[in-house]
Amino acid sequence: MERSPIEEIKSRLDIVEVISSYLPLKKCGANYRTLCPFHSEKTPSFFVSPTRQIWHCFGCGKSGDVFKFVMEIEGIEFGDALRILAKRAGVELKPVSPEYQKLKTERQRLYEICELACKFFEKQLEGKTGKEVVKYLVERGISEESIKKWRVGWAPETKRSLVDFLSKKGYKRDEIEKAGLVIKSETHEYFDRFRGRIIFPIFDINSQVIGFGGRIFKKEQGAKYINTPNTLIYDKSKVLYGLDKAKVEIRKKNFCILVEGYTDTILAHQAGFENTVSVSGTALTQYQLAILKRYSDNLYLAFDMDIAGDFATKRGIDLAQEAGFNIKVLILPKEKDPADIISKDPKEFEKIVLNAIAILDFYFQSAFSNFDKNTLEGKREILKVLLPVIKRVENKVEQSFWVSKLAKELDTREESIWEELEKLKLEERGIGLEREEEKILQRSREEVLEERLLTLILKFPDNLNLIDENSFSFFSQKGREVLESLKIKNKELSLETKEYFDILSLRAEVEEIEKEKVIPEIKFCLREIKLIKLKKELEKASKELKKAEEEKDEKRIKALIEKISQISKNLSKL
Repeated sequence: MERSPIEEIKSRLDIVEVISSYLPLKKCGANYRTLCPFHSEKTPSFFVSPTRQIWHCFGCGKSGDVFKFVMEIEGIEFGDALRILAKRAGVELKPVSPEYQKLKTERQRLYEICELACKFFEKQLEGKTGKEVVKYLVERGISEESIKKWRVGWAPETKRSLVDFLSKKGYKRDEIEKAGLVIKSETHEYFDRFRGRIIFPIFDINSQVIGFGGRIFKKEQGAKYINTPNTLIYDKSKVLYGLDKAKVEIRKKNFCILVEGYTDTILAHQAGFENTVSVSGTALTQYQLAILKRYSDNLYLAFDMDIAGDFATKRGIDLAQEAGFNIKVLILPKEKDPADIISKDPKEFEKIVLNAIAILDFYFQSAFSNFDKNTLEGKREILKVLLPVIKRVENKVEQSFWVSKLAKELDTREESIWEELEKLKLEERGIGLEREEEKILQRSREEVLEERLLTLILKFPDNLNLIDENSFSFFSQKGREVLESLKIKNKELSLETKEYFDILSLRAEVEEIEKEKVIPEIKFCLREIKLIKLKKELEKASKELKKAEEEKDEKRIKALIEKISQISKNLSKL
């Protein structure tokens, strides 16, 4: 019998390999662990089990298989996760299959539109103006190989070339508009968004085209760059240009070079700095930082750093500091960007990377070169720049070093700097940069005790006899099924209980407890579970008795009094 695409994908992909392409996993016994990407934590509680092909966070409670992980980390529906993993596993999803048709989502249509648009733009390079574009890019230092690798294209100076092309391929105009590729006029006419521009496709982490950037070419009017607006599949605040090609190198080299533009990124990769990405048209956001954090804690900034004037850049650096990044700054020659330096002499850029300075050193150098430390006004401006940066340093020893250095440079007492630091209140994060509310699964004490007890039984199965079959009724439905399956070997579990059993088994593998403490702990958990259950039953019976008394139901009253008496006796035995 032919396996379904879902089963085929699961059989071909290893969950450890998939998750490690997103997160840095460390071996922990038979399993792997890392910091959870779904909630803030300092001690890793996110585990991956290669044996069971599942993941679980013991901090926030989220768990699942490889499909669930991709859905959670990418923020997508099951159909999109299926398509991503099918591509990765080399499994063909046949368009004729009802499973494929059912899961073909609106997002999938937009991905298809963007991919076709990308091919359209690439094809235009073969025309007369397209060849001029290639010549221009080559003169800028971008090789023809890089043009193909990054799928650079050309949008012709026509009103409806792309929209007509996509319409003939069977896509509706409102779908093309949703992909951000056309503009709808007041008269309800559709025009290509990108006209007479060099096109840089923007890719997601899986190298799927999700948007475009367009650079002006051979004309004076219009913005130098325009980008796809935010769509269902593209949000510029959550995308880093080039990350799909840089993620492996970032992890390998353990630092990321962050630049501003498309050409900076392409030329950096071409010159061997394949750990380079760019923000492309947006200030650095916390969402982008959270993505980078999966690959490295070290960030090298290679763009114009006007500490006095560029509020957006400074806010991005503040966010990176708060996120715990080790930040260094590449000191670029004035009026030069990485593309200018690399196209002239890649070795020069290599020296700049090697000589990158720590962010605090950069702030000190900039503040003291921009303002006169010998005047009161100058001192005030220097403090305005440096105090918030020092305040954000979490390590107190490091913070003391910078306070001492600042006091010495300004020829003032350290105590005065500390006093000013105490008075300083750091600004709240800007609108749109708030942390998404973390949803941590809240469990009752009863659930926690049951999980703890079952985990210990799975870890030390010889102690199963401590729980007699009369005690099974005190457990949840899933808990009872687990206990029964341990008593009766090869008992089949329901799908929900199988997932629960796998998580408990994973917990048992990572659990550390001294052997002599196991039996007392099992007994304690069992007693507490019974106590909670019996108290709930007593409370329920008491309420029913009160109601029966109000209704003067003598038969019911007698039965409930007997029930309450029996529950009380059971409680006294514990």
